[in-house]
Amino acid sequence: MAHAHESNVKKIWMVFGLLSVVTIVEVALGIIKPDILHLTSFLGTSPLNWIFIILTLFKAYYIAWSFMHLEGEKTWFRRSIVWTAIFLICYLVTLLLIEGNYLYDTLAPLVRW
Repeated sequence: MAHAHESNVKKIWMVFGLLSVVTIVEVALGIIKPDILHLTSFLGTSPLNWIFIILTLFKAYYIAWSFMHLEGEKTWFRRSIVWTAIFLICYLVTLLLIEGNYLYDTLAPLVRW
């Protein structure tokens, strides 16, 4: 029984380390905001925003994979959970980007950003 406990502790620390590294990268990019990533435009928003979106999707997937124990489930069940969530999040992000860009263009003459 102790062996199973040790492997769970190792797995938890590995998950903690990976998610910490991804979060530190996100925070560092948010503080530094490199001009090449922040002031250019790619698919309607800056590449920095796309990096944040992709890293956030990765963290959500990895949390579901490790803490919901999806690695031991059947393939079709994993895909039904993960792909549904990814498509829903991508859809919501697209709507937010479109509506946010519309509001920015509409309110730009009226509000000092």
